[in-house]
Amino acid sequence: MTTLLGESEFIGALRGLSSSYWGAHPFHRRLHSGALDRRELRLWAANRWYYQRMLPQKDAAIISNCPLPEVRRAWVDRLAYHDGTPGDEGGIERWMRLCEAVGLTREEVLDERHLLPGVRFAVDAYVTFARTKPWTEAIASGLTEMFAGHLMTRRVTDMLAHYDWIRAEDLAYFTDRIEAVSGEGKGTLDIVVRYATTREHQDAAVAALRFKCEVLWLMLDAIERAAVTVPG
Repeated sequence: MTTLLGESEFIGALRGLSSSYWGAHPFHRRLHSGALDRRELRLWAANRWYYQRMLPQKDAAIISNCPLPEVRRAWVDRLAYHDGTPGDEGGIERWMRLCEAVGLTREEVLDERHLLPGVRFAVDAYVTFARTKPWTEAIASGLTEMFAGHLMTRRVTDMLAHYDWIRAEDLAYFTDRIEAVSGEGKGTLDIVVRYATTREHQDAAVAALRFKCEVLWLMLDAIERAAVTVPG
């Protein structure tokens, strides 16, 4: 029987996947360096919007699969965060504001005319994962929060420095989200550590986080290929 990992060793295995997070992807590096043109920024924003749009469905799937009221109560706020509430436009709408800032119309974002098949496939696979896998694994896949805060802070700084037609208010999705992930996913991590009670559960949690990193990386692979396509 494989030995259960100690808490610090288990957390270390999860954090060890940070190099697989999409912050290291070549497309993101070009984004941060100011190397993207407006067409590429629009392509990125329109495709990332599909990911944002599907997050509430992913989170609703986790809630529907989870038998524990205390976990459901902790998770349900994510639906309101993305979908919005009276007086709060929500994360999806904040991303739409960024889409409009880079030159997209609301209509062309909503009708998904720029959505790439590879991005749709990757995002839909993530939602299916949340619907079909044990809720503990689906929650563990969200531990990319551990890697996100620093990247978002840098993204706001770099985008304002390199893309002078983008205003600070256009980046409200990131500035708002920075606060939400400022604890480096501690709430999510606490749930995973608490309920991953066997080595099998721990290994499955690490695999789930690796899968999520692969989904994000594949999204950017598809965007990068479309962005750099050379005529002929």
